[in-house]
Amino acid sequence: MREPYDDRPGRARTVTRRQALGIGGALGLVAAGGLSASAALARRTPFTGAELRSAVPLPPAFQVPLPLPSVLEPVSTSGGVDRYEITQREATVEILPGVRTPLWTYEGSFPGPTIESRRGRPVTVTHRNDLPVPTVVHLHGGRTPAGSDGYPTDLVLPKGWPDAAHVTHAGPGGPGHVMHDPRAVVTELSRDYTFPLDQRPTLLWYHDHRMDFTAPAVWRGLAGLHVVRDDAEDSLGLPAGRRELPLMIVDRAFAADGGLDYPALDPTSRERPGVREPYLAGVLGDVILVNGAPWPVHEIDAARYRLRVLNASNARHYELEAITDDGHRLDLVQIGADQGLLAAPVVHRFLPIAPAERYDVVVDFSGVPVGGRVRVVNRLGSGRTRDVMAFRVAREATDDSRIPRVLSTDLPTWCRSDAVRVRDLSFRAGRMHGGHGWLIGGLPFAPARSDVTTGFGDVEVWRLIADVHHPVHLHLVGFLVLSRRDRPPLPHDAGLKDTVSLRPGESVEIITRFDGYRGRYLFHCHNAEHEDMGMMANLEIV
Repeated sequence: MREPYDDRPGRARTVTRRQALGIGGALGLVAAGGLSASAALARRTPFTGAELRSAVPLPPAFQVPLPLPSVLEPVSTSGGVDRYEITQREATVEILPGVRTPLWTYEGSFPGPTIESRRGRPVTVTHRNDLPVPTVVHLHGGRTPAGSDGYPTDLVLPKGWPDAAHVTHAGPGGPGHVMHDPRAVVTELSRDYTFPLDQRPTLLWYHDHRMDFTAPAVWRGLAGLHVVRDDAEDSLGLPAGRRELPLMIVDRAFAADGGLDYPALDPTSRERPGVREPYLAGVLGDVILVNGAPWPVHEIDAARYRLRVLNASNARHYELEAITDDGHRLDLVQIGADQGLLAAPVVHRFLPIAPAERYDVVVDFSGVPVGGRVRVVNRLGSGRTRDVMAFRVAREATDDSRIPRVLSTDLPTWCRSDAVRVRDLSFRAGRMHGGHGWLIGGLPFAPARSDVTTGFGDVEVWRLIADVHHPVHLHLVGFLVLSRRDRPPLPHDAGLKDTVSLRPGESVEIITRFDGYRGRYLFHCHNAEHEDMGMMANLEIV
């Protein structure tokens, strides 16, 4: 079957067999020899990317205690606004036992400190950049005015950065392909980001979003959590307090000196973006970290726990499963998605999660005997990357938590007949500036070009098609998944999302309403290497 897509955003054209298989060659993504296009694209490879191997001895799994990120205290709560200050700085942290690892951090820790906020109460975060490179902060999943959304050219420059008045961007083609953004708002040393947070309660996360260098910055440690709560969710009786656990899952690799290994063309992240050719499809590590600890273990009660799971990996996909040591699989009861609570719980045996996706799940450990262990494994992993973390039941306990049959009643009810237009958008590998890149609608990212323009309040259906794995993220708005491969969405597609995982050769339809704020936003692949190599596009809401 031939899929209708164009080289330009929002237009239709047929993808030829040669185009479909053009993701192979030096990128090493599809072995085309002897395969039809449909067969090549239908292959469900477990990952897109290449794995780095650590050069230091790695600890055994399930020995390091699970850390819990600290909660940041506001410096002021006056005037109905909670104000925070975060310094971005270099720090040396013990991630592997006995090994010191230099990182780029928010407030000296990885993950950065968690911000806890209330729905509708504005938050202002002053970020100070004491790192050796420019930065940008994006609150992923936030309904944020354009000026605080973290557009990739709205840089915060470190002190003494050369040519501060004339900032240009090399672009994925290298220093010879300079792009200037006349709309960029550049500040020196610090910037205030204001988040109204007039949105459903959910788990958000903040991370660096600097143009061309997001992948190495996040890999080095620039990521943290932001939780939005409200009274309605608090009243549901879900597991709370120490039985609510944020779990930021990432993969990393370690060099012989204990530092993080990353195949950057420019290890300083100052001038030349991109990675070495074997890693163009994405960088995978051989160490799984949860909240910054390798394969950790957490002591728990024999009770229900709420797990707020984020895949903050650059490129690795996971398929999570909870298994006791005697082989019994525990249900993963999903209660929320990227953008908050579902209408009703959905029970999974295993849960696929792509980069930037979040799942809110409840696991009942009451049937596990004291002393018993539950491993969280990645069904897509192999060797050491099959293990993620473990829970050890330490004690019997009373448990008055519950999972209501009705979780929320405020999900949008958009349907196809509401849409004022339908757009077709392809996400695939291609050539850019004479080299390899990743394209949306056949085009690499250009900050000065408008790719999609929509009216404020318009409802649209987008049909997305992938060559390989592409987790597609829309800034500002949440969306509903209408279909996969012209069939009903999968169980894990439930709820309001802001990131959807496209699998190889797959088409997915989503529907959304472009409201909240006018201005310039983005949509892009959240495989961070793809994003840095051109797979972003502008979204103008007018």
